[in-house]
Amino acid sequence: MTQVADILLCNSSCASGWQTGNLVQFVGDEICICLNKVPVLRQIQKAARKIEKLGVKHARLKGDDWSQENQWAFALGFTSVDKLTNVEFTGDSLMVNALNDKLAVYAWSRDLTNQTPAQLYPLKLAELTSEYLKAQAPAHISSETISGDALLSRGWVGIYNVGKGSENAPCLLVIDYNPTGDENAPVSASLVGKGITFDSGGYSLKTSAGMFDMKSDMGGAAVVAGALALAIRQGLNKRVKLFLCCAENMISNNAYKLGDILTYKNGVTVEVANTDAEGRLVLADGLMAAAETGSPVIIDAATLTGAAVNATGGDYTALFALDQEYAEQAKQASYSVKEPIWQLPLEPWHQDNCPSAFANTANSRTQKGGGAGGASNAAGFLSRFVPNEGKGWLHFDLAAAYHGSANELWAAGGTGLGIATIAQLITD
Repeated sequence: MTQVADILLCNSSCASGWQTGNLVQFVGDEICICLNKVPVLRQIQKAARKIEKLGVKHARLKGDDWSQENQWAFALGFTSVDKLTNVEFTGDSLMVNALNDKLAVYAWSRDLTNQTPAQLYPLKLAELTSEYLKAQAPAHISSETISGDALLSRGWVGIYNVGKGSENAPCLLVIDYNPTGDENAPVSASLVGKGITFDSGGYSLKTSAGMFDMKSDMGGAAVVAGALALAIRQGLNKRVKLFLCCAENMISNNAYKLGDILTYKNGVTVEVANTDAEGRLVLADGLMAAAETGSPVIIDAATLTGAAVNATGGDYTALFALDQEYAEQAKQASYSVKEPIWQLPLEPWHQDNCPSAFANTANSRTQKGGGAGGASNAAGFLSRFVPNEGKGWLHFDLAAAYHGSANELWAAGGTGLGIATIAQLITD
């Protein structure tokens, strides 16, 4: 197969000899995607996977039928490890530039998610993210990294305890994007990301199969950082803060244990019922840090629960909110950028679904996967750490952030899904 291929879009009668059911056909030296059913974007993404698997290294889109949405669907299906930007878009310069910006950000986020645990330890995640975001707006970005024992002295007990069992120190990265030039400018939105660079499960040890893909457990950090980068490229003119909660969840003589009780800055006490429910423990710190900014919007993203994957099939991002009006805005944003999300139940009483005899709450239940309603219960736990009874807060459980193996829509690895939705929300 040629290294570079020209790709056209056409309808089912575009070429002689067209066989119903085939998406991809060779027409001379070109490859034609012949659409014969809906949904169109899904069919384009599937066709792009087929083309990539033929050995095409670089795709050049040609013809007048490529809308911006169609081109992006192709890019999502075609790109894969080691060729995350190998698509040449077509159309006017405004469209091409927008697509190239988007592709570059998604490529960075996906590559970050695909890095090995040895490459990407907590402080390295913070360093690479800070460098990348500063490159987007050098004059408007400042950062602070709080690591190791400094976390404990600042009161960030969740990140500290989850990460203290590893030789690689845990950290909280704080990014301040302030294009206003006014150091007293209000923060319009705060983003919080789960940055667990490897998750063994701790003493609630995962199986080998369950642990294999846990380099991706920092996918939430990659998504919210990518969302901020994309929003900056799209002209974000409001102050936004980013908080990445970074740690390795490991076993050692110093690791946190089942039955430990953590006392958070807001006074909430948490009994550790499952060391593999660590994501919510670190996010609690990030959410409280976000609340301290006074921003009216707090959005967190995390590869948080297997329950969300089971509920959505890994095809949707699971959305949780106590603020239904804001949830509807998130749905509209996701629809406009064609990133599938699905809202799952969350009510104030979900806070009480992980009871403890020794603390205000446990971080999970002792049943496998946290028991029934695990994703909602995790969101309920997080809701203890947001202000204003959840007004202006969204929780994205990134069930579609990573695929351990290729499927008909995606290559193996990180997907970046959620970046464009969150970028739109903080821009609006």
